[in-house]
Amino acid sequence: MKKNYFLLFLLCLFICNSSRAQADDSYIEKELEELLDSLINEVDNYHYEQAIDITHSLLTKAKDLKNHYYISKGYNFLGHIYTDKKDSARARKNYTLGLEYAYLSKNDTLLMHAYNNLGNVYSEIPQTTYKGISFYNEAIKEAKKVGSPLDVITPRTNIGWTYLDLGQHKKAYPYIHNSLELLDSTEVTDSLDKEYKEYLYSQIYMLHGRYFSQEKEYDTARYYFETSLRMVEKDSAILLAADTYREYSKMLAQKGDYKKAYEAQQKYIDYNEQVFEKEKLKQTEIANARFNLNQYKKDLLIAEKEQKYQNDIIQKSKEKVVVMVFSSIGMIFILVFLYKVNRDRQNLIEKLKHKNVQYRDAKVEAEKLSLLKTRFFSTVSHEIRTPLYGVIGLTSLLLEDKSLDKHKSDLKSLKFSADYLLALINDVLQMNKMESNEVKLENVSFNLRDLMNSIVNSFEFTRVQNRNKIHLDIDESIPAYLIGDSVRLSQVLMNLVGNATKFTERGNIHIIARQIDSEAETSKIYFEIKDDGPGIPESKKKVIFEEFSQLSNSNYNYQGTGLGLPIVKRLLKLFRSKINLESEEGKGSTFSFSILFKVDTSKKEIEKPEEEFKSLHNEDRKRILIVDDNRINQVVTKRILEKKDFECEVAGDGQTAIDLVQNGNYDLVLMDVNMPGISGLEATKEIRKFDQHIPVLALTAVEVEEIREEIQAAGMSGIIIKPYDVQQFYQIVYKNLSLNEYTEEL
Repeated sequence: MKKNYFLLFLLCLFICNSSRAQADDSYIEKELEELLDSLINEVDNYHYEQAIDITHSLLTKAKDLKNHYYISKGYNFLGHIYTDKKDSARARKNYTLGLEYAYLSKNDTLLMHAYNNLGNVYSEIPQTTYKGISFYNEAIKEAKKVGSPLDVITPRTNIGWTYLDLGQHKKAYPYIHNSLELLDSTEVTDSLDKEYKEYLYSQIYMLHGRYFSQEKEYDTARYYFETSLRMVEKDSAILLAADTYREYSKMLAQKGDYKKAYEAQQKYIDYNEQVFEKEKLKQTEIANARFNLNQYKKDLLIAEKEQKYQNDIIQKSKEKVVVMVFSSIGMIFILVFLYKVNRDRQNLIEKLKHKNVQYRDAKVEAEKLSLLKTRFFSTVSHEIRTPLYGVIGLTSLLLEDKSLDKHKSDLKSLKFSADYLLALINDVLQMNKMESNEVKLENVSFNLRDLMNSIVNSFEFTRVQNRNKIHLDIDESIPAYLIGDSVRLSQVLMNLVGNATKFTERGNIHIIARQIDSEAETSKIYFEIKDDGPGIPESKKKVIFEEFSQLSNSNYNYQGTGLGLPIVKRLLKLFRSKINLESEEGKGSTFSFSILFKVDTSKKEIEKPEEEFKSLHNEDRKRILIVDDNRINQVVTKRILEKKDFECEVAGDGQTAIDLVQNGNYDLVLMDVNMPGISGLEATKEIRKFDQHIPVLALTAVEVEEIREEIQAAGMSGIIIKPYDVQQFYQIVYKNLSLNEYTEEL
């Protein structure tokens, strides 16, 4: 009896499920139209998760009715959604299915849209771009069959768009211009509602902006871009707004308006983020999971068949009826439990996949933005450093001219301002590199005394202006040469000494270096920068090490960027050290830190390269070739060298430099890295093919970390970063001339 009740329960469960399925199968065409209207509304409002759910319902009902028109519509909308989501594989699959059912429906308008949609997908893939254009041409043929000029506009516009993406703007223009003419025609204009007409105009205006941007007619391009943006922002067309701001940013960057280009790029990022919100991605994956629930039903059917098999076995033995019934019940519970466990596991896996997609997309987007910012900073710093080289170089030369002594104070002010501007640029670039984890310490040999004396000399103007006294105290026990990153150490000391000189007036600044621990191959140096300025309040001691934070300063000429101390903190972390601060308001401040260096025992203090070189070669004038495409830089470098009685010759490009070195007799080449035509790196490679010994020094405004490996690979002998310290410049030149003489003697 219990067995019969159990079988009756299973039978009722099966009948209920079958009845529900039959009820759900009763669809009418009116429901399909209502579903299609709901789908269009959700897609227009970018509610993709709801749109996918509605599309799946539409397809299920339309397939049951074998209604090819609505099946094609459903697949085309799925393709549209996945196109917006940048999932080209799913989009292509659904658009292809949409085209197949459009053929079956024998509807020309449906065929036209299906061809256009496939053109959109294939034109976005570099390998299938021209296949996409062929689909657009098929769409135009179907549009002409329908006889509506409006339907021709979209595929023609898309062909023009594709040619613009390929960089073939001459081919693109007839298509986009013809589309604008068609849109302006009365026949088309009267058939459109105002909102859709403005959307088409904004799209075509954006493409005209791209065309005139590539033609370098920037004023015309700007007119079209800004007109397009006014329309799309008015109508909240998010996707088109993102595309338009991206292209507008590129045009502004080409024109050289970097500030507005950056603002336009930020607008592009804001609009792009609205489309691809994380919650929408999550809901899309959930909707896909719902669409695959049929698999779980199949699993349940298998479990029921296994139960039936168990019941058949029970019937064969009456003596074991009770045991087998309980066994079957136990098996059901086990299956249900396993099914639940499996379902929960699948849900967890789907959630994990979704999270991984989110993290990956966020990582890719962050890397793109970081790369864009790094390139922007690098380009801007290079473009500013190049004219600064001319300003600083010419000012240094004028300061040495005795006839201009009455202007000496003004020239010093000019040089200080240029040096200060260069320091600000370096601070911003340095902070950007540290945020991108691009800064790594180098190990080179350097003289600590020379480095600290050079730092003190660089603040002479500020010291005199604020009427301060600088006291330099270097421990005699510190080895002559240490091994470490002298550039990063110099940046730390420059920032600390710079702060002390800026905020102290009529006071004393003490710069101290002491050896606190030493072994055979290492030396630990303690550095201290102390001033008797206004001091730092207790509440501000932590804030000053944060980016862009500043204390109020009565000396408004030196407000700075607020990056100095944050840079110091981060650089010292690379040295495995940390900054210590002791300060009391009104009684000055003391910054200190310690760094462990290796000792360079292979070097001893020797006389300066210039004196050594001159003592050996007083009889000959050395010939130096200056290679630079900037005429001001040519003049500055030539005058600096001629002051030391060098014979100089100038080449304006890489090919001229190669020819002169091959036919002339030069002792050294100063080679600019970035030049039109043959770059400095390429020119050096060619020179090394016929001359392995002549020193070739890279003279560049680009950050050294960005091009060090390329410079070494090209065969260059060294690097001089513009703008440079003149005395340091002379030392590098004399050093390489001496090494060249020694090599030739060998």
